[in-house]
Amino acid sequence: MIKIDPIIAVKDVNASAEWYQTIFGCHRAHGGDEFAVLKSGNNEVLLCLHKWGEHEHPTMLNRNITPGNGLILYFKVDNLQKVRQNAEALGHPVEADIHQNPNSMKMQFSLRDPDGYYLIITEYHDYA
Repeated sequence: MIKIDPIIAVKDVNASAEWYQTIFGCHRAHGGDEFAVLKSGNNEVLLCLHKWGEHEHPTMLNRNITPGNGLILYFKVDNLQKVRQNAEALGHPVEADIHQNPNSMKMQFSLRDPDGYYLIITEYHDYA
């Protein structure tokens, strides 16, 4: 078996964890002020949050660079409208509202998290 647990560097682990939990309805399964593991309702790791500059990881040392260059966090959800409503309830701006992606033919919207990472949230699908 192979699985990936994506880890992103954030300025404030607790604030970011709370934001992701509010948007996606996930829960915090592990962590403190320097690291957090967020899990989905079926207990799968959704995302890990790591404080910038902690533990000497070479790609997480400089918090002054723009995070996420070359990275899209692509979330497939079975409750797209609810996730969009959660973002709206937070007053969080979206970059592109719900629309049909002409390539995937799936409905999606996009926004940036509090640290500037670019997220695409799409209706759940499997790859053919």
